[in-house]
Amino acid sequence: MKFAEPLPIDAILDEVRTALAARSSAVLVAPPGAGKTTRVPLALMDEGWLDGRKILVLEPRRIAARAAAERMAHTLAEAVGERVGLRARMVSKSGPKTRIEVVTEGVFTRMILDDPELSGVGAVLFDEFHERSLDADLGLALALDCQRGLRDDLRILPMSATLDGARVARLLGDAPVIASEGRAFPVDTRYLGRDAAARIEDQMAAAVMRALREERGSVLAFLPGQGEIRRVEERLKERIGDPSIVVAPLYGAMDMKAQDLALEPAPSGVRKVVLATSIAETSITIEGVRVVIDCGLARVPRFEPDVGVTRLETVRVSRAAADQRRGRAGRTEPGVCYRLWDEPQTQSLPAFAEPEIRSADLAPLLLDCAEWGASDPRALEWIDPPSAAAIDAAREELVELEALDADGRITAVGRRLRSLPLPPRLARMVLAAAGLGCAADAADIAAVIVERGLGGNDVDLAHRLEGFRRDRGRRAADMRKLAAGWARTAASGSRKEPSAEMSTARLLALAFPGRIGKARGAPGQFLLANGRGANLDPAHPLARSPFVIAAELSGSASSTRILLAAAADEADVLAAAGQRIEARDEIEFDQAAGALRARYVRRLDAIVLASEPRGVVPNEETAHLLADGIAKRGVARLPWSKAQMQLRDRVGFLRAAGEADWPDLGDAVLAEGATTWLAPFLAGKTKVSDIGADDLGSALDALLPWNLKRRLEEEAPTYFEAPTGNRHAIDYETTGAPALHIRVQELFGLTQHPAIANGKLPLTLHLLSPAHRPIQITRDLPGFWKGSWAAVKAEMKGRYPRHPWPDDPASALPTARAKPRGT
Repeated sequence: MKFAEPLPIDAILDEVRTALAARSSAVLVAPPGAGKTTRVPLALMDEGWLDGRKILVLEPRRIAARAAAERMAHTLAEAVGERVGLRARMVSKSGPKTRIEVVTEGVFTRMILDDPELSGVGAVLFDEFHERSLDADLGLALALDCQRGLRDDLRILPMSATLDGARVARLLGDAPVIASEGRAFPVDTRYLGRDAAARIEDQMAAAVMRALREERGSVLAFLPGQGEIRRVEERLKERIGDPSIVVAPLYGAMDMKAQDLALEPAPSGVRKVVLATSIAETSITIEGVRVVIDCGLARVPRFEPDVGVTRLETVRVSRAAADQRRGRAGRTEPGVCYRLWDEPQTQSLPAFAEPEIRSADLAPLLLDCAEWGASDPRALEWIDPPSAAAIDAAREELVELEALDADGRITAVGRRLRSLPLPPRLARMVLAAAGLGCAADAADIAAVIVERGLGGNDVDLAHRLEGFRRDRGRRAADMRKLAAGWARTAASGSRKEPSAEMSTARLLALAFPGRIGKARGAPGQFLLANGRGANLDPAHPLARSPFVIAAELSGSASSTRILLAAAADEADVLAAAGQRIEARDEIEFDQAAGALRARYVRRLDAIVLASEPRGVVPNEETAHLLADGIAKRGVARLPWSKAQMQLRDRVGFLRAAGEADWPDLGDAVLAEGATTWLAPFLAGKTKVSDIGADDLGSALDALLPWNLKRRLEEEAPTYFEAPTGNRHAIDYETTGAPALHIRVQELFGLTQHPAIANGKLPLTLHLLSPAHRPIQITRDLPGFWKGSWAAVKAEMKGRYPRHPWPDDPASALPTARAKPRGT
């Protein structure tokens, strides 16, 4: 095919044709603006190996799919639906003449699962594969499996602007990598820095105004999301008085007409300021742009399996994304890129964005893989295999929905869920509602949830539904048709029961039974049935609802925010989850009071619906609960006697001396095993104050067998008998080693240092003066006699003349008395 307008990609089109004529796979790497999206499919359309079959071109977003189809159809001087077709949510334009069909990645997944051989398809082109969406990774894995098991004549061509081509080529069996140099005009990069204290909207608005003053041409400004775009739009409309400057937002949740306003070339004499999310990085071209302003941020979904929440996280863009954004300024002429960060920070950006498969909810993927016959997705070939933890979380959800059996195989329910192009939980809601005669209402709810921004942005689902049903725009009309189709599909296979009165809340609970929330504390604070706390704006009317059903949540486990919910009352909760409500007596330990508390509770999972106090009846179970509560409170707070503390210390010192057969009676070990050693001695007790020293003594005795008790008295005695015959208590509470406080005269005549544990553990001697003041600490008494005794004697003799201070204390007689007067 000859093209009227030359593009950089033209230089390697013959190489692409040759590669795919000789092999089943290749990889194409071409920079933004090279023309790969629209030229490569047209160049391959008449290849002989197609044998009359279609080329599928996969795009990550509807806006990109529509733009690509329209551009290729325009090149052929045709309308979309003739030789170039389009298939995405809410749109299908294909006919018997269609040779190239542009489809979104999600649509392709359904196509190949419904027809594993891809009948009538000769090639699958994965455009913008570097974005590494979950659907793209799954689509490639399934296409590879099809190619290697069913269709060795199927051609696969991943195409990307920035991609580790060699890595993808290895996955495709060492496929050839074809690179296009592209054609980029020089772009002057200017770093404006970033004030962390200032709002990104204020900095972006200021940068746009500066660019309009300093440069000519239209401006493309990248922002993280819809909220920031709308706030920058407001600021710019307040500042721009020139009617020849048009501010045009561009994000996914927009009506097609509004998207067209951003994408269409600006009329003569008009400059556009396009405020876009990352959807404008690749795939689509905005004519007339020669100035790019990059905030350096993007918003990406992150799924937390333990919470069941997908949160939108604002992250720094990758270097690859920053380069692509910058390249948008040099598509047709030299341009300028303003970056809202400092130049050295560029090197600290991650090289590539993280693949979605590492952070997404894998329940839809797992269900699709089960339909394909792969109960374990890791049996397929992936560039980055899904993690075991994410697979386990997804499998648990699907088993709960009865979509998978215990072995991970798809069930009849699972196949019915797959009949609806919805996330599994929403499909389950629509199917269950169909059995109640409410499929249409449930389908409308699903439509509002999956089509972001439909019906407005209110947190209250009822308000969004009302807005959706009132909206006469094309997007809403198309979505109503789609929802009606879901309802018909669900109703066609359902056994209808008499129509029930089903509120929005009750329908929503069919999808999210774990997200029933009960108000607690301040307005806007809710406890969800799954045990997580969640909150919404306390000023919103929904914040005062006694119950809510949350449809969308965001944030971390410790701070979950409700983005979309339906108000509910207790009747809704009973109707939606009555079979899960349990009524029982519960006993728990009150840490503050140090006592067991009993109550009769009606509970929905983590939510207490009603509670009445009850008296605690002591039994074996309460003894264990009390022991467990004591352990968490800390066994050190028990009323130990001094003798019991000494016994524990004595045993501890023997263990420290290397006697492994002595039990560990330290606080940590006793707390860990409290239900074993303490509970048997708590019969009839319900609070800590009921426990006395006798109870603890009996419990300790049970921990020491008779033979150890006998050895304890021998090896760790409670007292030391001095040569004078006096008994002195051994201090086991002193850190380091057992200590003995004794007047030095009572040790005269000793030639060996006093020790316990069969001589293995020397006592720490605190030698005292006749007035019981410390004069020396030693663990080597013979060494003290021979060493520093002389200095001590010289000092003490003058101070205490009536007490003996012999030159050789090792051979002197011990005494506890002073010399008689006159001697």
